[in-house]
Amino acid sequence: MSAPVLTARAVTKNYRLGKREIPVLRGVDLSIADGERVALLGASGAGKSTLLHVLGLLDAPTSGAVEYDGRVVHDLSVKERALLRHRHTGFVFQFYHLIPELTALQNVLLAQMMGVSMFGYLGRRAALRAQAEELLGQVGLSDRLHHRPAELSGGERQRVAIARALIAQPRVILADEPTGNLDSATATGVVDLMFAVQQQRQLAFLLVTHDERLAQRCDRVVRMFDGKIVGEEAATGAGAAR
Repeated sequence: MSAPVLTARAVTKNYRLGKREIPVLRGVDLSIADGERVALLGASGAGKSTLLHVLGLLDAPTSGAVEYDGRVVHDLSVKERALLRHRHTGFVFQFYHLIPELTALQNVLLAQMMGVSMFGYLGRRAALRAQAEELLGQVGLSDRLHHRPAELSGGERQRVAIARALIAQPRVILADEPTGNLDSATATGVVDLMFAVQQQRQLAFLLVTHDERLAQRCDRVVRMFDGKIVGEEAATGAGAAR
């Protein structure tokens, strides 16, 4: 296994509720390498989503450190962290977070527009559009480019979200219960797609789930309980056999 691309070291996260400090993460250590597929498994309230948000630089740890390629990132400026998050991390959530007024193509392009200046975007507009169309084709939506979210099924919306996550060509994908709103057949197709892209691009992949069967398709299963990592083992499914 290659050196870790994403690392958490003794990460804690507390939230304040009135005068009380509520601990959610209690000293988490975790690392993910390029090309590794890791499942984060645990019941609701275990701290899985909070850890994903801290690792994805959507939230800061109360203590401890998050590292990308060995570099502590929470010492960076707000602008530098935003650029790192945009350029190196893709997110796929249970709730698709698509802009309802925009088409599938526009939703994918919007993610890239936010990471560059307007002049920078205008200079690359044709290339970015071609890239977005190619990504949507790869996820099976070539004929749905100009459909808005309300005109798409749940599985199709999640495929748009996957294309959006990939357009910046990230090294890390963080997926938080990405099949939670899908029926079993659609969920299987979406997972197969995500794993195929992950393997093809050799991305570091962290999958938050409560589904034991899905977790076993990864390379490694990390178990959380009450804000701590309480167990870790090699998975027994398709991911482990790669």
